[in-house]
Amino acid sequence: MVTTRKLKIAQIAPLWFSIPPKKYGGTERVIYYLNQELIKRGHKVTLFASGDSKTKAKLISVAKKGLREQEIPWHDWFWNNLNHSSAFEMAKKFDVLHCHWNILGAFFQRFVKQPVLHTLHNTPASSEHRWKIFDYYKKDLNVVFLSKNQQKLSPVRFKKEWVVYNGIDLSKFRLRTQAENFLLWVGRICPAKAPDIAIKAVKRIGANLILAGQLQPMDQDYFNKEIKPHLSKKIKYVGELTQNQLNLLYGKAKALLYPAVWQEPFGLIIIESMACGTPVIAFKKGSLPEIVSKETGFTVKNVNEMVKAIKSVDKIKRSNCRKRVEKYFSYQRMVDDYEKIYYKLIKL
Repeated sequence: MVTTRKLKIAQIAPLWFSIPPKKYGGTERVIYYLNQELIKRGHKVTLFASGDSKTKAKLISVAKKGLREQEIPWHDWFWNNLNHSSAFEMAKKFDVLHCHWNILGAFFQRFVKQPVLHTLHNTPASSEHRWKIFDYYKKDLNVVFLSKNQQKLSPVRFKKEWVVYNGIDLSKFRLRTQAENFLLWVGRICPAKAPDIAIKAVKRIGANLILAGQLQPMDQDYFNKEIKPHLSKKIKYVGELTQNQLNLLYGKAKALLYPAVWQEPFGLIIIESMACGTPVIAFKKGSLPEIVSKETGFTVKNVNEMVKAIKSVDKIKRSNCRKRVEKYFSYQRMVDDYEKIYYKLIKL
């Protein structure tokens, strides 16, 4: 039996960036899509996020603007703790609470009767001590992973687990069937995302490369040593772009290079690129083999295979990239999945 009851939902976002983000912030963009669609379906959503967020939900803020804009460091969790505390103090007003950042919600969960859902947008390394906290609360936690690989690699099994792929608003991305003569790398400039490997690949064949992404102070040394010396007329860094600027760039590129060397939980950039018809050449790690199919790009093991894939990328039909995103990675499908989980948690 399908219930038609509309829910009162608390969405607890991280405070680092606004909802939606002005530029960088994949997690924040997903939360935005989720909230807007839930409201469209008639649910009452209260969003606990930074005060500069723009949403149709009822907005409750303990911080006037995103923490990174205030230059509050990543390791300072105090404002995010306060954000969670303010939400859980109001728990009786909601049917379900949905936490979107790390483990913080677990510290409050035992003090309320309402069901709580935790989406692990980012997961620590398997050796990191935070998993001990997850393990302590594992019998209480209802957890969503962003990919099957992320779930597989988790050293802790939880009370209830699901996999929900992220989704995007396809109306914001235009399919382009003709590409220009350059390759693209997009992401946060850091060793884990490995723009230096993309540079190595294109230099072997003399290809043009555009690098676009946020550079944070903690990664400035990496940029100075591994990226900046290679910048030239053929290899350009254009900085951090807005979503609209990125959309134009995605569609013009021959391919998106994504040689991430860590276990990426999902990779929103991948589906944004494919939505514009741009094939993806990614390292075979993390969630990437689940997202990129043989019809939409290549998953490779090393630089040599990446170079080979670049030479073969014209064989990929760009319309197939768009079709795959339409089938598996729309925000409507994502919200369908979350909606089902909410109803299961409150046993309707």
